[in-house]
Amino acid sequence: MIDRYATPEMTAIWSDEARFRHWQEIEVTVCEVRADRGEIPPDAAREIRARATFETARVLEIERTVQHDVIAFLTNLAEHVGPASRFVHQGMTSSDLLDTAFALQIRTAGGVLRAALVDLLDAVEAKAIAHRDTVMMGRSHGVHAEPTTFGLKLLVYWEALRRGLARLDAGIAECSYGKISGAVGTHAHLAPEIEAATCARLGLAAAPVSTQILQRDRHAAFLAAVALVGATLEQMAVEIRNLQRTDVHEVEEPFGKGQKGSSAMPHKKNPIVSEKITGLARLLRGYAHTAAENVALWHERDISHSSVERIVFPDACHTLHHMLLKMRWLVDGLVVFPDQMLANMAKVRGMHFSQVVMLALTEAGVSREDAYAWVQSCAMRVWDEDVPLREAIDADPRITSRLDGATLDRCFDLAHQLRHVPHLFARTLAGKDF
Repeated sequence: MIDRYATPEMTAIWSDEARFRHWQEIEVTVCEVRADRGEIPPDAAREIRARATFETARVLEIERTVQHDVIAFLTNLAEHVGPASRFVHQGMTSSDLLDTAFALQIRTAGGVLRAALVDLLDAVEAKAIAHRDTVMMGRSHGVHAEPTTFGLKLLVYWEALRRGLARLDAGIAECSYGKISGAVGTHAHLAPEIEAATCARLGLAAAPVSTQILQRDRHAAFLAAVALVGATLEQMAVEIRNLQRTDVHEVEEPFGKGQKGSSAMPHKKNPIVSEKITGLARLLRGYAHTAAENVALWHERDISHSSVERIVFPDACHTLHHMLLKMRWLVDGLVVFPDQMLANMAKVRGMHFSQVVMLALTEAGVSREDAYAWVQSCAMRVWDEDVPLREAIDADPRITSRLDGATLDRCFDLAHQLRHVPHLFARTLAGKDF
């Protein structure tokens, strides 16, 4: 990951040093399990535990010669362990080390993503509650439809993020499996009990069955979950971008002192963070697609997935973590303009009450087809003659002969139209389970 989007937490998790540290712990743990079973001398296992270490630079130096990262690591480990190193990696294959360590890295990275997502959920919840009653125009096809509230809009995103959290948890669980089953996964040289005990000590589950590798549908599920969280962040970002347009201007990204929006136009305040999140979400979808391509490997294994995973998993975790942190910053500092929301709503001169009037007519016995046509003709007067919808309605005897003034007053009551919003908040937030 380029420095611009890298985060310190993910850099540490996906570093060579961290990967080799996992490899060391796996190899040592297997030796200890085998010693407990009487398969290798206990003194050898204790010596391996005490002396096992590596130097990242030395491993990479050896790899340049042998062209095999695991052999390079084991060679360097043996330089420190000495004669007892003959027990290290006995009966194992490279993927026992690679895939089990990969599971540990994914689980740790997933935990970082989860924490950042929970922080964002808290921020969105707080902002949604604060704006539960901030009335604005709801839009479909980009055109004014019926009123909603800004808080309700945020609540919809909160619920999508909560679903994303559940998917992320499931993806982490899918990848929290190790395998110590040897070449082609038959346990020919290490009993299944060794795999189970080793994985348990590492905090992983043992794969019920594997080939020479763990099956890659697990990893595809994780990146699919990551991409879907990114898609929700993009959904939020696109909405902010639209609402920040000059001709709408209902919200605005934070704009710091000294910040500049354009190299050419001093007046510009652009939604640059939202645009960045939109772009990065495209990367995540590409990574998810690539992970799905890794599922179909040749026979018991090939390594066509390996080069891909070395790029897409660290980068996807960096990318989503960066996006979550930026969206949290954006939500916390988002500037909301309630007066502008009301001013924009006023532009349609009450047309957002058209459905309410139509439904009242059907309740009064008018066919839906006639009710729709009558109200639509009044709405067209609003578009063409710029008269308020209520004025057009009051001038239409077909409608006023069936709906009295009190009924029409209720039809044009904004509070009545939004009366269920508090219930939607109570119902949705009652499901909070993280």
